[in-house]
Amino acid sequence: MAVTLDQTIAQKQHTLLSRVFASQTFWVVIAVILACLFLSVATDSFATTKNLYNITRNVTFVAIVALGMTFVIITGGIDLSVGSVLCLSSMVLAVTMHAGYGIEIGIAASIATALTIGAFNGVLIAYLGFPPFVVTLGMLSIARSLAMVASNNTVVFQFGPDHDKLLALGGGAWVFGIANPVLYTILLALITGFTLRWTKFGRHIFAIGGNEHAATLTGVPVRQIKVAVYMISALAAGIAGIIQTGWLGAVTTNLGAGMELQVIAATVIGGANLAGGMGTAFGAVVGAALIEVIRNSLGLLGINAFWQGTFIGGAILLAVLFDRIRNFRRND
Repeated sequence: MAVTLDQTIAQKQHTLLSRVFASQTFWVVIAVILACLFLSVATDSFATTKNLYNITRNVTFVAIVALGMTFVIITGGIDLSVGSVLCLSSMVLAVTMHAGYGIEIGIAASIATALTIGAFNGVLIAYLGFPPFVVTLGMLSIARSLAMVASNNTVVFQFGPDHDKLLALGGGAWVFGIANPVLYTILLALITGFTLRWTKFGRHIFAIGGNEHAATLTGVPVRQIKVAVYMISALAAGIAGIIQTGWLGAVTTNLGAGMELQVIAATVIGGANLAGGMGTAFGAVVGAALIEVIRNSLGLLGINAFWQGTFIGGAILLAVLFDRIRNFRRND
């Protein structure tokens, strides 16, 4: 398609400031800041050290899984199984350590379980042409059922000889008093951002989301990359499950129930497009932060917690509306 002189000039006139203002992630950051300022004034307990510590720690579990989900959504897919994969990975870790094995064996078994599920999802979607919604919806049920089988539907709270090591891994604060889950999230966000922005693998992911047929014609290994992104999504859920197990000190079969909705909401609110081709690591973390601030504020303001879904759903609709307006402006 030919590009006119006026279009070229218009593109050059786009400043950094205008691109920032056009970014959905920027406005989500503003929303988080304004919400925090309002809650700091409206309540006496929001800006306390203990509450802020809890917020930053609680947001990490959704954020870590959202980082993995970002890879999938950029390709135009969806993964509804992440909450159940988190539960199964946590249960495999707990049951393995409860049986007397060390924390290294437990973590390895947990990660292997998550990667196997991700590979299974990816193969069905990429090579057999199954719809991602159907495959991951089925896995949502399968993985949670396997977690019930593994534990006989009981709570596991004793983790063998390395019990204290696991609790320190998820619930400790080894560096400057910062909760370990926060440090893990920062590290994983940096890795995700670097991968998406600076690697060939990241460029291929965006190419698939932008136009899968064109990506195939240009030699992008579409099927292999699709399998890889679903493995990454499951891996992120498995990592979050390990950390959350150490934080909670127990695993139940309802762990991660409904989490997939929060994770998808975080990625969409943060600027990812469900149609594919758009998404960032920073956006996923910021989206998760907004959801946690909303959740935290309901209790502090004395609002019924049942309204949480309404606020999160409204935020998703606003994010999609913002994206549509931005697309209309581009078309004009």
